[in-house]
Amino acid sequence: MTGWQAVRRLVPEVLGVLVRRYGRFDACEDAVQEALVAAAAQWPVEGWPENPRAWLVTVASRRLADQVRSDAARRRREEADALRTPPPAGGTAEAGDDTLTLLFLCCHPALTPPSQIALTLRAVGGLSTAEIAKAFLVPEATMAQRISRAKHRIKAAGAGFELPPPAEQAARLGVVLHVVYLVFNEGYTATSGTQLVRAELTAEAIRLARELHRLVPGDGEVAGLLALLLLTDARRPARTAPDGSLVPLSEQNRTLWDTGAIAEGVALVTGALPTGPVGPYQLQAAIAAVHDEAPTAEVTDWPQILALYTVLERVAPNPAVTLNRAVAVAEVHGPAAGLALLDALSADERLSASHHLGSVRAHLLEMAGDHEAARAGYREAARRTTSEPERRHLLTRAARLG
Repeated sequence: MTGWQAVRRLVPEVLGVLVRRYGRFDACEDAVQEALVAAAAQWPVEGWPENPRAWLVTVASRRLADQVRSDAARRRREEADALRTPPPAGGTAEAGDDTLTLLFLCCHPALTPPSQIALTLRAVGGLSTAEIAKAFLVPEATMAQRISRAKHRIKAAGAGFELPPPAEQAARLGVVLHVVYLVFNEGYTATSGTQLVRAELTAEAIRLARELHRLVPGDGEVAGLLALLLLTDARRPARTAPDGSLVPLSEQNRTLWDTGAIAEGVALVTGALPTGPVGPYQLQAAIAAVHDEAPTAEVTDWPQILALYTVLERVAPNPAVTLNRAVAVAEVHGPAAGLALLDALSADERLSASHHLGSVRAHLLEMAGDHEAARAGYREAARRTTSEPERRHLLTRAARLG
């Protein structure tokens, strides 16, 4: 991880400190972004501070104070709070709690689900507005307006910077888990750009999942999500070749996988499954565990994976699950059976415009021996993706069939 990647991981901690002190989420978020701009300008010239987190907190506090002073209508009430000397910010004891509180705040029920996700990616995940806009496939100006409206809605709702009471936590927990899952996915397979993986995002998502597990240790779906992230991230060292190109699961060097993360993930999902209702994160973690425990791709227990996907499709039906089940069906019953299942997905607008359906169809056509159709499918999928590593991988697959 580079120095600037480490700094970006400090963003939610710094923002959490400011919101806890001053309570104005929108103003604090703007102040933190200004502090990052100042750091980018000053540190390469003047040298890195001994404590980057404390530096960012101090500069952001000053920026916030400047903003408060310019607000004549509220000057007398807010200037006293904003100008007081911040306590030492070098410690990290409150950082985890602040970030978790910030996560619940971004998932406030006053926001729509897309706004919750966008605001979390900005405030907790550290993505820029442009990066979030690309993930949502909307113009940057549109996303900037969405994030701005979300911050104003939180302010209008009078939300305080504190963890919600247990009953409200439970009501928000599903959204919180979904947002953490999406942050991880954006890091594990970046939706756009030249890099396949953004390790700072996967690490932040795992850290947040651990915090949630400590907050509600008896919740099976929280344990399932943490297990899923660990079991998936365990393969990350083998997902890219030295030149940065994507290596598919079946071709990965499994000796590079993180055995410690696999053991922890398997223990979590094994402990969670018998404790209560089985949810989608537990089922996805169980599928990941079957993959991770196979010493080679050839001995993967595909019948068990297919059985788990069949249950998952009943518990949480969505086209992405059906798409993955089609692969398992092809492995167990042959590519023709998997292709028949894909035909039913072609009319689903949620998948038809993405590259995922086309790439899976091309893979199954390759399995079936129809190399000409597979080659055309890989090329079409490459045209649709916005990820440069995925595009190169798909074109490479097409070229191999040539």
